[in-house]
Amino acid sequence: MTVRVMLVSPATSEELREARFGGDGPLDEAGARRARAATGAVARVDRFLSGPSRRCRETAAELGAAPPAEVLGELGDWDMGRWRGRRLDEVGVSEPEAVSAWLSDPAAAPHGGESLLALCERVGGWLRSLPDDAGRVLAVVEPAVARAAVMHALSLPAEAFWRLDVAPLTLTELSGRAERWNLRCGRPLSAGSG
Repeated sequence: MTVRVMLVSPATSEELREARFGGDGPLDEAGARRARAATGAVARVDRFLSGPSRRCRETAAELGAAPPAEVLGELGDWDMGRWRGRRLDEVGVSEPEAVSAWLSDPAAAPHGGESLLALCERVGGWLRSLPDDAGRVLAVVEPAVARAAVMHALSLPAEAFWRLDVAPLTLTELSGRAERWNLRCGRPLSAGSG
């Protein structure tokens, strides 16, 4: 049986606009309004999941899909350790060598959190754990988690992570099972799609 995994990136928040690492603030009003407008955009799902960040949980609630979203820790955002909550430009000024290592070495975690390889392995483990009869799975996840899922699904080299972009409130779809996935990415989430 084919599994359909629909990854929705959360709507906008102040932290996203400020390029903060792992900020966990609420959706901004424009983001909440866009998420409400997308209610019903995804048809029937067998399982509705959310990453644990406030932004993901609020987006899931605004989308209103049934059943209610189950929050899974393994769908959490990239653990940025001591950089969490800081802006990229701040860290770039105070720790330029660390940022350079983080951007160039997929095994590096100068911030004390997860390396890119660890993130991709965690998200890949979740994809591998889905049973063949999982049906239609919708998960509201941070952009880094969606990117890691694509990396795993397509067996891309780690360097490709930095070349993937996931815009707010877009749908990335994986269909298949086990280690054989197909990709449909970047579709805007709007009423009537799905």
